[in-house]
Amino acid sequence: MFNQFRNKFPLNDAKWIEYTNCFNHIEVPAKTVLLEEGEISKKLFIIEKGCIRVWFNNNGKDLTTQFFFENQSVASIESFMKKFPSQVVVETIEPSIIWWIHKKDLDKILEEIKEIPELRNRLINMLFQRTFDYMKYFVSFIKDSPAQRYLNLIEERPQIIQRVPQHYIASYLGVTTVHLSRLKSKWVHKK
Repeated sequence: MFNQFRNKFPLNDAKWIEYTNCFNHIEVPAKTVLLEEGEISKKLFIIEKGCIRVWFNNNGKDLTTQFFFENQSVASIESFMKKFPSQVVVETIEPSIIWWIHKKDLDKILEEIKEIPELRNRLINMLFQRTFDYMKYFVSFIKDSPAQRYLNLIEERPQIIQRVPQHYIASYLGVTTVHLSRLKSKWVHKK
């Protein structure tokens, strides 16, 4: 899993092995909850294979906020970084192969690498990318119609359309599954 990233990090071989040995490998079936709402997040996950969704319960209705696929990291970042109870559930959608690292190990690594500008900048960029994604999602809910959000999803993240069950996509777009079916039908007829 980590060999594909090796040339992107300016670390000597001993440090690289030490850091990658902090990660644990698990294989889990679909619908495995990796983090419960209200739990303090102590693990950061990296997906080798599979798909994960992040969602929360709103008056008995689950609302999906994000999807993650291969080579992406996922956690309830606010809970992980600040030790707040998680406001979201982290759950697999597909059978998944996942690597995870405990917060104490990641904190140790981050402390050691903070003096390496290239690594520090990569981490900052990763965190800012997550913030940009959140902001884009938030603004889209205010600015765009459900039809436009669906079209944006097709154009920008077709992997979601191809791999994620329709009821999760509807939840992510803020529509019912019936409304999503109508949007899909209109889109097919426009093609």
